[in-house]
Amino acid sequence: MRPPRLLPDEEARLLALAEYGFEGAGDPSLDPIVALAARMFDVPMAVVNLIDREHVFLAAATGIATDLDPELARRDISFCAHAITHEEPLVVADATLDPRFHDNPLVTGDTQFRFYAGVPLISPGGHGLGAFCIIDTRARSGLSAPDLAQLQELAGLVLDKLELRRLETARRASQARFESIAQNSPDAVVCADAARKVTVWNRAAAQMFGMSEEEMLGQDVAAIVPEHIRTRLYEDLKRSAAGEPSEMVGKTTEFFAQRKDGTVFPTEFSLSVWMEDGAPSYGAIIRDISDRRRAEAELFRLAHHDALTSLPNRSVLVKRLSEATAAKRPASVIMVSLDDLGAVNDTLGKGVGDALVKLAAQRLTGSVRPFDTVARLSGHVFALMLHEVGDPLRAATAAEHAVNALMRPFSIDGHDVHVIASAGIAITPGHGEEVEETIANANLALAQAKAEGGGARRVFAPAMRQAAIARRQHDAEIRRAIDNRELVLHYQPQIRLQDGALVGAEALLRWQHPERGLLSPGAFLHAIEGGLLAATVGNWVLETACRQTARWRRQGASEDFRIGVNLFGAQFRADDLATDVEVVLAKSGLPPTALELEITETILIDDDDATIAPLVRLREQGVGVAFDDYGTGYASLSLLKRFPISRLKIDQSFVRTMCTSREDEAVIGAVLYLGKRFEIDVIAEGIETPHQAARLTRMGCTDGQGYLFGRPMTPETFAGRFFEAPLRSSQAG
Repeated sequence: MRPPRLLPDEEARLLALAEYGFEGAGDPSLDPIVALAARMFDVPMAVVNLIDREHVFLAAATGIATDLDPELARRDISFCAHAITHEEPLVVADATLDPRFHDNPLVTGDTQFRFYAGVPLISPGGHGLGAFCIIDTRARSGLSAPDLAQLQELAGLVLDKLELRRLETARRASQARFESIAQNSPDAVVCADAARKVTVWNRAAAQMFGMSEEEMLGQDVAAIVPEHIRTRLYEDLKRSAAGEPSEMVGKTTEFFAQRKDGTVFPTEFSLSVWMEDGAPSYGAIIRDISDRRRAEAELFRLAHHDALTSLPNRSVLVKRLSEATAAKRPASVIMVSLDDLGAVNDTLGKGVGDALVKLAAQRLTGSVRPFDTVARLSGHVFALMLHEVGDPLRAATAAEHAVNALMRPFSIDGHDVHVIASAGIAITPGHGEEVEETIANANLALAQAKAEGGGARRVFAPAMRQAAIARRQHDAEIRRAIDNRELVLHYQPQIRLQDGALVGAEALLRWQHPERGLLSPGAFLHAIEGGLLAATVGNWVLETACRQTARWRRQGASEDFRIGVNLFGAQFRADDLATDVEVVLAKSGLPPTALELEITETILIDDDDATIAPLVRLREQGVGVAFDDYGTGYASLSLLKRFPISRLKIDQSFVRTMCTSREDEAVIGAVLYLGKRFEIDVIAEGIETPHQAARLTRMGCTDGQGYLFGRPMTPETFAGRFFEAPLRSSQAG
């Protein structure tokens, strides 16, 4: 950990900090700013942190107690103490990777700081007071330039509040000190006597109102407010002088002021009253908040609207749907997805993708009524809220119009861009009493529409919720199976048909369920393939099979022995498949030529480009690639040309009936012919009888697997049957 350095002006800095009169207490006027920051940046903590000599104190905070444990309030561990040594904002994307903070107690302890962004707070005299910061317990990639600008805008609001506090602290200390500080204050400071005549008029007041000190001294202070509110000012001053409750005294209020040229503008107005020689005197600290109002309006817009399309965002959708629900008015929510926006970004560039999103927003807005809501929820998902529409048929018609509008070609930078759009519909109150439930159900309907191939619209049905719950339960159960090591591998031998020699095995997944016993893939594989854990399970199968095979080879198995491992499509989408396989081979010590990856037609067709590259790389290293269940689907001959296939597996459905069906025997003959012409090995699955094995041999098939040679078996059983001495399993490891 690197402690923050002390600044050369340390003593002057501490004197400047003392002018604000905190003495360790917070300032409630800052609370709305930190709350706004936490919402805008979606962080759990936002803080105004002031740096004293040895400790820090929180002038305002959300997500963290202002009365910090003294050990956590030490200056030497404070991120903000580092921030005040920088002229620019300090951004720490991941504190655990930063040499200044990786072993900091705020990072390693219960607070678990990971991300930090702090803007130094500088006094009018140029001294660092502390920092305004946002903090997250999750690492982030940093802050974009617009986000950083917004954080600095909020820090400016904090400094505004602090300056008002500084002047008020000085006024309470003494009149002389107040007037001394007032002359150098960036805020307008105006004082008046019992007759309301101006006695103090600082340089900032002269600049703000366009009237010099000579012009204003001795003049009625009411000259700085519009005529129509002067009576209100007079009455308030009179009440305060009499010790009665006042609208403005002792508070910071918003008040319209007037310049010499008659211009009216908004101000933040802090009024004080004190007695001098038995007569009341008045002092006002005035700040022009015109820029702040514009900034706040922009911050509000950014907090409620999508930056790219200017459409309302999710918070607006939730608010309007909440209002409809509270008023018991029907409404329809239609989730609309640009299903292939990612492909547009990848092929034509992000600029074209952004232009597409903006044009899509315009078309969706034009597809509904002027008083309906169109919001953008994420990169490719929009939401339409149809007010007062509770009829599913009307909602479905509107969804169809929206989908059709998006599926017309877009002309962007000389490109005709075509996209597929899907829509999911939910109705309130019929499909959800709560707002979030309605939105979630519309999302489920959208997921169903996309699962059916896209370009469709679907209305929510309770079965969708039940299916989603079932998927979550499956995922939870499979996660438990992984954690409890209930998943196991069995191995089915692969035999050379000519002489019956063992040439390899296929690793097959089984689930040793604690209640249902040993489950075959038919009972659970579909749930894994459609869930979130497919890549995790697939990588476990790969690593376990390779480790087991390497051990068998070290203990006496033939050097020609190879292991076949089935891949999930998710393994191609999750990370870098080629690197994953290379790492597993290196860790297990298994040579690439001893591994054969088995893929299905679905994997090949689903993501052509993403699938070819890693397979080519692995094939060049000697890893085999087998095309499983060949002949059962729609795989074209072009797949054999484009993909680096080293072996075709004849599906067992053809083998099972080949002796009684001339058609199935013809299919097998055709696959064997293709294998010969493409120089690809062929293996037949599902061989159960000597007659089938003999006919396949005569037809030219070299290898086979099936119950004739052995059912899938545990590693111990496999080793005991096919090797001279039983070999110990590495499955549990």
